[in-house]
Amino acid sequence: MKRWLGKTEVVLGNHSDRLNAINIFPVADGDTGTNLYLTARAAVSALAGTSPDATETGNDVGALLSRAGQAAMEQARGNSGTLFAVFLCAAAEPLAGKSRLSAPLLATALNRAQIRAWSALSDPVSGTMLSVLEAAARAAQAVDSAQGGDDSNHSLGLALDAVVEAALQAVIRTENELAPLHEAHVVDAGGVGMLLVLDCLRSAVLGEELQDELLEGLHGYRLQDPHIHEHMPADDGVEVMCTINLSPLAAATLRQRLDEMGDSVIMSQVGSTASLDDDESEGETSYRWRVHVHVPDPEPAVALIRSLGDPTDIAVSQLALPREAGGETADHEDSGTTAGQPRHEL
Repeated sequence: MKRWLGKTEVVLGNHSDRLNAINIFPVADGDTGTNLYLTARAAVSALAGTSPDATETGNDVGALLSRAGQAAMEQARGNSGTLFAVFLCAAAEPLAGKSRLSAPLLATALNRAQIRAWSALSDPVSGTMLSVLEAAARAAQAVDSAQGGDDSNHSLGLALDAVVEAALQAVIRTENELAPLHEAHVVDAGGVGMLLVLDCLRSAVLGEELQDELLEGLHGYRLQDPHIHEHMPADDGVEVMCTINLSPLAAATLRQRLDEMGDSVIMSQVGSTASLDDDESEGETSYRWRVHVHVPDPEPAVALIRSLGDPTDIAVSQLALPREAGGETADHEDSGTTAGQPRHEL
């Protein structure tokens, strides 16, 4: 798991510029690669300096992945980063208490992850990283079924091969599933990011090289291709993100109100532990949530969030700003900004 996440951080960093270059959905803001990279970096940083003998996760694959996923969720950036964090947290659940990955566990983990990712969005859309993750999960389930639940390394290898191939085909299909992608003649940036993540998993588990040939022929992905969003109309509005403890009822209320205010609403639980909030009468069970929304004006959204609880790490980012020719990469990230997008902590 540590090898996979470390490889993922490096690969997403190396590919951040190309992912940014084709990022036009849901907003043509050219930051999908940067957001995925920074979120993966948060996951890896949570495991820095640990070893099976030196961390409370012991030899527990699920515990280690859960630790990384929760760190990623707390520091998730953008739509893509938030969904990647959801993917990690959900995949960790069936792996709890397990000391190794197997084909049956992979199938269960990917299925849990794709269900959680689809449900995190108020308005999920096909032709995105959601579709890629769903295709990967179905491929893993098909192999597991064909192998009769065999938990050998051989079956795991077959499953990982099938997962990456299914993800690739799903990425290719995205171009014709979404009108903006079809018009621009590119595949979905988040989908390519998920393909890279899954190929990193295959590489780490099987001890094989990454399959760079997967990216050959993906429309818009050649180094010489321009950043296609640079000449598109700027998107108005801002992205608001935060973490907050809410009861299930309050969380449902927040989601409904945010849906009315804006779009790209993502709400996902951070961890699975409930807490008891004290009030004047009696305690109420609450959970920790990561919240993401695009709105025209941040103030009403921030006011709404604060009316329901005590949020932390509220960050407001412009959805579109002038960019340098060629775009920026994650290498230019500093402590307060996502490349190309100033973030304002409130």
